[in-house]
Amino acid sequence: MTDTVAATADRILLVATTNPGKVREIAGILHGISVTLLTLDDRPGIAEPEETGTTFAENARLKALYYAEATGLPSVADDSGLEITALDNAPGVQSARWHGSHYPTKFRKIQELLRAHGAIGRDARFVCRIALAHRGRILYEAEGIIRGEIASVARGNQGFGYDPIFFFPPLGRTLAELDPAVKSAVSHRGQAFEALRAHLVACPDFARDPE
Repeated sequence: MTDTVAATADRILLVATTNPGKVREIAGILHGISVTLLTLDDRPGIAEPEETGTTFAENARLKALYYAEATGLPSVADDSGLEITALDNAPGVQSARWHGSHYPTKFRKIQELLRAHGAIGRDARFVCRIALAHRGRILYEAEGIIRGEIASVARGNQGFGYDPIFFFPPLGRTLAELDPAVKSAVSHRGQAFEALRAHLVACPDFARDPE
């Protein structure tokens, strides 16, 4: 992923992911600003760090600092996940690894656990924390949250991850049923990266050392 709109060497930003769904969303949000965007696909061979944080914020900082050190580039990392109220906010920070990597299996497990808990409400939220790091420092952080419900059945094929079972009442659809631009306007990741976009525009020398 590259966006080469009048970017200089100090306007390169590594987006620390290889997830194609995230790459598409982030590239769309940051499109048009004068920053060259790279992903981990452009810097192959870097081992993933162990995500030892107990919060989304801790893991975002950990990953941003790690990839900034590994590549020498300003790096933005996100940590995001689904929190279901009736399940004590599970899967939470374990969302990507919770019950494996096959999402239909994860969906079935969620429905099974909700039934086992006798859950009347299906309240849930998506959380995204991002951190921008360079030369051992955290330069910027942001958070996005979207509140909704767990759908009784998965619907839609526009999104990825848990999107097909996350129902957003204001639009009457799951996130996976939304057009990508509409999803980015309301989603947790969209909120966080829109804040980053505003920061990058307002701070053209974001990667420079302070005087």
